[in-house]
Amino acid sequence: MKKIVSAILLSSLVSMSAYAEEVEATEQSEEKSDFYVAVKAIATLGSSVDEENLTLKGGTGAGLGIDLGYEISHGFSIEVDGTYAVNTVTETNNDTGDSEDFSASYATSSMDIAYRYMATEALGLVLKGGYEFEYEKIDTKDSATDSGFVYAAALTYELNEHIGILGEYEVTTIDGPRGNSAFAGIEYSF
Repeated sequence: MKKIVSAILLSSLVSMSAYAEEVEATEQSEEKSDFYVAVKAIATLGSSVDEENLTLKGGTGAGLGIDLGYEISHGFSIEVDGTYAVNTVTETNNDTGDSEDFSASYATSSMDIAYRYMATEALGLVLKGGYEFEYEKIDTKDSATDSGFVYAAALTYELNEHIGILGEYEVTTIDGPRGNSAFAGIEYSF
C-alpha cells in the first residue's frame, strides 16, 4: 500500500512540475512587447491670437490622433505622435470691428518622452513632454508652419493585458487659434 501511495504522490509531483513549466513557458511567450499604439479622438479647445490689426479666435474643433510608443525601461517611453484636426476661426478686424468665419485645418507631429506611473494594477498616470511641429491652413489665407513644446497628462486604465483606455489633456506653446487639446482613446500594447 505504501508503494502505491508513494507512486501516486511521486507521479503527482512530476505531473504538477511539468504543468508548472508548461504554464510558465506559455506566460513567457504571451508577454507583451515594449511597443504600443494609441488611437485617439481630439477636441481642440481654441485660442485667440492677435496679428497686426486682426484678431483670430479659434473655436472648438475635432480630429484624430495616433501615438506610436516604445517603453525604454521602468515606465519611461519614447513616442512619435501625429494629429489632424479642423475647427472654425473667426477673424475680426480691430479697426472696423468686421468679422468673418473661416474653416481651418491643423496637422501636427511631435516626438515625446513619457513616464507612466501605475497607481494600481490597472490605473496609470502618464506625464509627457516633447517638441511639436504644426502645419496650419486657414481657408483663403496662406498656410503656416510653427513649432514649440508640448506637455500632456493622461489617465490610463488597462482593460486587459493588451488593451487600455485613456483620457489626456495637452498644452502647447505654439501660439495659434487651435489652442490646447483634450483626447480620449484606446491603447494597444503588442
